[in-house]
Order: sequence, then C-alpha cells, then structure tokens
Amino acid sequence: MESGRHRLRALVAYDGGPFHGFAANLGVRTVAGDLTDALQQILGADTTITCAGRTDKGVHGWGQVISFDAPTDHLAPTELRRALNHHCGPAIVVRAIEAAPADFDARFDAIARIYRYRILQAPVADPFRATTHWHVDQPLELAALRAGIEPLLGEHDFSSFCRRPAPGPRGHERTLVRRVMRARWREQGDRLTFEIEASAFCQQMVRAIVGTLVEVGRGRRRAGDLAGILAGRDRGAAGQLAPPHGLMLWRVRYADEPGWVVDQSAAGSPSP
Repeated sequence: MESGRHRLRALVAYDGGPFHGFAANLGVRTVAGDLTDALQQILGADTTITCAGRTDKGVHGWGQVISFDAPTDHLAPTELRRALNHHCGPAIVVRAIEAAPADFDARFDAIARIYRYRILQAPVADPFRATTHWHVDQPLELAALRAGIEPLLGEHDFSSFCRRPAPGPRGHERTLVRRVMRARWREQGDRLTFEIEASAFCQQMVRAIVGTLVEVGRGRRRAGDLAGILAGRDRGAAGQLAPPHGLMLWRVRYADEPGWVVDQSAAGSPSP
C-alpha cells in the first residue's frame, strides 16, 4: 500500500437491472464502474476496488463487499459513505464502510458466499416484484425441489452448471470444483426462495442449478437426475439458466467478521 493511504472495506447493495454486471467493462455501465468514478471524484485520486463476487448482468446485490485504498487525510468513513450514496444512489447504496487491515482483500479473504434466488409461483405476475422474482405460473413441487439439492452438497466438479471459463496462464484449464456447504428451499406464501452457500461460485452456477431444479419442480425431471447431471460434467445435460433478475448476492462470510456484519432480517433489508 502506498504511503499516506489506508485500506477501507464497504458493504454494498445494488439493483442489478441497470448494469452490465459488477466488474468494470469498457463501454457499458457497471456497478464497479459507477463506484470507481464516484470514489475518484470524491477522493481526488485514482482508486481501484476489489469485490467479493463478480455478479453477472442483471443480478442484484445486498451483501456485496468491496475493498479499496483511500488517502489517510480525507473523509471519515461515515462522511465517505454519505458522499458515495449521494453520487450512486439509489441504484447503488453503500450500507456500511469502515477501516480494514492493510492486507485485507474483499475477494481472497472471503471464506464463503451466500446467494438467494426468489421465485414467484402464481397464476398472474406481480408488477411490483417483476424485477426481483422469476415468475413461474404453476405451483412447483417443494418436496422434489428439496430432494434435488442433496447431490449438490459437498465438493464437486460443477462443470455441468457453469459457463466454461477461458484457459488460465499457459493454457491451463481453470478448475470448476466448488464446495457447497449449505443449500435449502423455503416457501412463504406465493414465494419460493432458494439459498445456497459455497466457498466460491463459477459463472452462472446458481442460475443453472435453479433452472434445472425448477424443471424438477415442474415434473419434467426427477430429483434423482441431479446426481447423474453433476457427474457427467456436461453443461448440455443440465437445464436452462434461470433469469438473472431473481438472483441476489446475499452475504459474504469472512473468518474475522467485519464489525458491520448485520442481521440480514433486520429492518431495512430486502424481505427474505
């Protein structure tokens, strides 16, 4: 870290609808692009941010975490949060911000990410939830949905549920092995919520899992098919991607939880 600068970490929420994903991408609007532009205007210095998870186009965030360096003689964290929200809100909101250890990295220090996917199962769509829920116009079999997640738990190669990444250095294939610690479905009235926690996720993994499980819930596949799909390591064997707007990065876990980690069911948070 440069002399005269200190590391900060922030908890960020955003509506993914207007953005072409989180990561900076030349020529299109992104969450990182807006945040970086705002930070550079406020701090008057070049700023690079690191995020815990690069969400795709249209995917929302409630518990995204970023880290960056700022001049030590500039705004206090609460003032910086207020200034960022003035520049970026309401599509992007910095929920909390604080000083972090000099070597803190939002991505590499994370030990788990939690995503939630929300489905509205109703004969008629709800315009007030149209941007945050996937509307499915027939009831899904909850027992089948729950049975379908069992083969996904533990450490597996998730090639069947991920977009194949570009080769790594020297042409080496990047691993798609991930460890899923927890997954569950909850039903609340006409809403179904799928929650999954893993050490990390590969691109489109949650949406491919949800799309496949919804086919199970509709009776088009059996819950027992998931084990074979996973073992086959063939993206063509799994279902279609669930729409991005139902997905949200809910929380990021760290071994030493930051002081601003809050109860996600607290007032002001999105309904679970």
